[in-house]
Amino acid sequence: MSVIRLGSGAPWEGVVGYSRVVVRGEAAWVSGTTATVDGAVVHPGDAGAQTRQCLRTIEQSLERAGFTLNDVVRTRMFVTDISRWEEVGRAHGEVFGDIRPATTMVQVAALIDPAMLVEIEAEAVRGVPA
Repeated sequence: MSVIRLGSGAPWEGVVGYSRVVVRGEAAWVSGTTATVDGAVVHPGDAGAQTRQCLRTIEQSLERAGFTLNDVVRTRMFVTDISRWEEVGRAHGEVFGDIRPATTMVQVAALIDPAMLVEIEAEAVRGVPA
């Protein structure tokens, strides 16, 4: 079974050595995704809006790989301030309230850019019944 690696075109993918999405068979893994658009962090200071942007990017990445958000079975959320968990959690719930993947939210000391408040990873399995 072959592995498909899809990049997003971000210049740091080659530097760091990662793919936006890796697909093997009916499974897909989406790398940590931040609220970055065209190389710039969007929605500085707004954890909820950054979460929504992360999830939009994850959705677009999965669709490009032939998956949907309904296929997501696991997410991991990394936040720089756990006291803002509710903003992040509500935005996650707007997308995954009915899908209800397994999830984790943990506080980290920092992300790669100080303006980033949240980073999200996702795992998906195509064809999993709800």
